[in-house]
Amino acid sequence: MGIIFAIIIFSFIVFFHELGHFSLAKKNGIDVEEFSIGMGPTLLSKEYKGTRYCIKLLPLGGSCMMGEDEEATDSPGNFNNKPVWARISVIAAGPVFNFILAFVFAVILIGMVGYDKPVVQSVDSGYPAQEAGIEPGDTIVKMGNKKINIFREINFYNQFHQGEKVEVTYIHDGKKQTATLTPKLDEEKDYYRIGIGGGSNTKAKIGTALQYGMYEVKFWICTTMESLKMLVTGQIGINQLSGPVGIVDVVDSTYQQSKSYGFLIVLAQLMNISILLSANLGVMNLLPLPALDGGRLVFLFIEMIRGRRVPPEKEGYVHLAGIMLLMALMVFVMYNDIRRVFF
Repeated sequence: MGIIFAIIIFSFIVFFHELGHFSLAKKNGIDVEEFSIGMGPTLLSKEYKGTRYCIKLLPLGGSCMMGEDEEATDSPGNFNNKPVWARISVIAAGPVFNFILAFVFAVILIGMVGYDKPVVQSVDSGYPAQEAGIEPGDTIVKMGNKKINIFREINFYNQFHQGEKVEVTYIHDGKKQTATLTPKLDEEKDYYRIGIGGGSNTKAKIGTALQYGMYEVKFWICTTMESLKMLVTGQIGINQLSGPVGIVDVVDSTYQQSKSYGFLIVLAQLMNISILLSANLGVMNLLPLPALDGGRLVFLFIEMIRGRRVPPEKEGYVHLAGIMLLMALMVFVMYNDIRRVFF
């Protein structure tokens, strides 16, 4: 059952990404030759207003095939005949739709379970927070240069900056105060801590759910970017990357652990994973790498600055090289996932 949930979640997120490309293509009068749900052989198809809509055998994502044939540049609906800003909007729409989907899921989730205000509920004796005078009821508003909106940001900041001295801004008795904390090693957990606890949820009204829905999406976007930064700088290894197999394992484990608590808990847990995956896919697709949406945007911005396109054959070679590298990375990540999950 967990595997089925994983397929449904991943497929819907990819489908919604492609829906973004499709919607902006139609809005800008660009020909969309095919819009499909799934991959592989076609099971059902219907043509409507010049677009073939398909349901395919493998329930993995979808695709939006636009008219981009270089030999059909006389067609007014050809992607390459449209103004550069129209093409930029079409390419950017996929990741933007992922962020929108993450926001919608976040608002629903917060409406169900509430939100975690960054309010200190407990202070551990002998740790820097207590020594600095931080007390239960204080609200953490900033750590280093990072504004804090939800309690999880405190935990993740500490995780990403293990052992580093940090200036903490907090509100105590209505007054803003600052303290410089040096995390202390918890020898039992082999983990540096500042010694505060919290994170219980507060019931949300509609306005608050919308506000904290934005904070939730921001949190996962920033977490993804910080993880990428650590990967590039070597603070975490490529062996820690996960692909589809790893995602299926996480979803299945989450389902197995939460199913005994009832349907609503399962739904909340799976929705939380969906927010993470949707925000993550949006960020990853905006990376300025060949074959990704971000790589295509780079060429479009170059065209906008130069006033003319990069020769299509040269752009094609760059994207082809990118596809080959991405395929190699996917094989490596899948191998790691299989080894980690099954052995």
